[in-house]
Amino acid sequence: MYIAMNRFKVKIGLETDFEDVWRNRDSSLSSMKGFREFHLLRGATHEAEGYTLYASHTVWESQDDFTAWTKSQSFRDSHKNAGDQKPSYIESPRFEGFSIVEGA
Repeated sequence: MYIAMNRFKVKIGLETDFEDVWRNRDSSLSSMKGFREFHLLRGATHEAEGYTLYASHTVWESQDDFTAWTKSQSFRDSHKNAGDQKPSYIESPRFEGFSIVEGA
């Protein structure tokens, strides 16, 4: 299995707007080959740095399935308005991909 995560540093005060974008998005992930699950995670608020940490977390059967999604029309459609969120971020989102070594 493969886990794909994007970490977002969202400016304090804009958390609800950020979460609403995710809640109201038109997602077709569930129809993609190899897709298992999605979670939007809210982490700690870092007052001194001015952000709340978030992560989008998807689980895939394989890295190949994830890569195929990133090259699909579904991916392009789901990210077409991503630039609209830039004012909410402290910095650009950070991608991290993981292959599962051991798990239950």
